[in-house]
Amino acid sequence: MNLRPFRDIKRRKKKVISVGKVKIGGDFPIAVQSMTNTLTTDVKATINQINELHDVGADIVRVSCPDKESSLSLKEIIKNVKVPIVADVHFHYKRAIEAAESGAHCLRINPGNIGSKERVYEILKSAKDNNCSVRIGVNAGSLEKTILEKYKEPCPEAMVESALEKIKILEDKNFFNFKISVKSSDVFLSVKAYKVLSEQCDYPLHLGITEAGSLIPGSVKSSIGLGMLLMEGIGDTIRVSLSANPVEEVKVGFEILKSLNLRHRGVNIISCPSCARQAFPIIETVKNLEKKLAHIKTPITLSIIGCVVNGPGEAAQTQIGLTGGGQGNNMVYISGMPHHKVASKNIISHIVDLVEKKSDELEKK
Repeated sequence: MNLRPFRDIKRRKKKVISVGKVKIGGDFPIAVQSMTNTLTTDVKATINQINELHDVGADIVRVSCPDKESSLSLKEIIKNVKVPIVADVHFHYKRAIEAAESGAHCLRINPGNIGSKERVYEILKSAKDNNCSVRIGVNAGSLEKTILEKYKEPCPEAMVESALEKIKILEDKNFFNFKISVKSSDVFLSVKAYKVLSEQCDYPLHLGITEAGSLIPGSVKSSIGLGMLLMEGIGDTIRVSLSANPVEEVKVGFEILKSLNLRHRGVNIISCPSCARQAFPIIETVKNLEKKLAHIKTPITLSIIGCVVNGPGEAAQTQIGLTGGGQGNNMVYISGMPHHKVASKNIISHIVDLVEKKSDELEKK
């Protein structure tokens, strides 16, 4: 049985670069990134947050290096984490050099705010010497004065021109191990800039709607913007920028990719919004199941539907399904087929047990 069928998205082929052990571009999985919000000089807190992000699936984590003490702190941080680290550097080229020498796997820089080309060249030499990749980060809010004078305001053409100028700086020094972003807090501006840039270069693209806002508004904006691009095959790594716990950024990022069938991780719960027909409290049940199944990393589809209107149809498309029934007798489906009944009071413990057993079974294959 073909459970939960989707239309495949054909990704636009880009060059492949390395961020530590993670490959970006080509046919490699779209990587999910986040960024720490601890003081980098608080090494213990930063290590703990990076490991927390890794536990929920982050492939790459970015760490801010605003001063020398921060960039030098990377050496100890990197020793104690399992995920590749990107050093976020603005303005001072020496911070980037220090970060590369401290073991950073990638440097996020905007050559336009680093200063002279000679300083950028020094960063590139250090990146080469330390097997470190680069992300060219172009933001609508920090475009160069000359470009803003030409275009009068941030626009897709201005952002792409800025990105292409930065690409040439790196190419002129035979440096090709880089990815690019052209971010804005405006969804339409970001989407158009990425589309134009994707047509003009074959370097991997890091997608994001920058400064998207708090959890719900930011998740909506990011889902729309990133979703539009990803559906057209554009994008090789993503970061959802939220004014929230960075863990939420990773969770939302994976939900976006899962909804487009681009990556699968953990339990994908299909659930109804609840109504007067519900045979058990849907909202509380789903909340509890999300918490109790958060440790599952194996991709599993689970449907939790409160009544028989849509329940059997959804269950037919998931690996495990639950449909509400009369008098507390709810039907459990396994691989799309009716299997047995469970009382409403036992739903959570029973479904958790089934999912954990299914996860163990799939991991052994």
